[in-house]
Amino acid sequence: MESSQEREEYAWVLDYLPYGKSVDGTSAYQKKPLVQAVGDKKFTLMELVPKNGVVPQIQSRVYIGSGDRDEIDHVKQRIGHLDLTTGANLELPFILEACVRYQEAHFVKFFNDAHSITTRLHMLDLLPGIGKKLMWSIIDERKKGDFKSFQDIRERIPSLHDPAKVLAHRIEEELKDDFIKYRLFTAPPRRQ
Repeated sequence: MESSQEREEYAWVLDYLPYGKSVDGTSAYQKKPLVQAVGDKKFTLMELVPKNGVVPQIQSRVYIGSGDRDEIDHVKQRIGHLDLTTGANLELPFILEACVRYQEAHFVKFFNDAHSITTRLHMLDLLPGIGKKLMWSIIDERKKGDFKSFQDIRERIPSLHDPAKVLAHRIEEELKDDFIKYRLFTAPPRRQ
């Protein structure tokens, strides 16, 4: 069982399936609505069961923690990237970027605190589109003072056009690859 520190409190709705999954073998009248979502702390992919009569909006942030919930009855299960519907797959990049922007202070702190993983590899190297030259300009610039916001990062490092998109791409890479060596933002998948 996950500890309360690891458990997701909020999730972003990727897809709403009014008749559940089509491949589960139950007949249409027995099917229950299902929501596919991604957690906003460790980006856990999951299926949720909405409360009766509630239709969560795609791209909305819903509470899934303990206690009273407005829209979600319970978390059904964790899923992998391959279990996502086509619609959820299409929404994922946009929702990840929205989630990163929503938690801007947390992700700006990543740029301020990123460090070497090995003697040849830095955490910033793992971000898509950031090579050694850009990595060193980020490190040199943060020595002058911590970054305050994504806008501050963009102004001080003009060649890094959109930090939120870069981070969202990395999170998506981690979600797609169950065997990725270094995880910066996501929880490792559960092994079956």
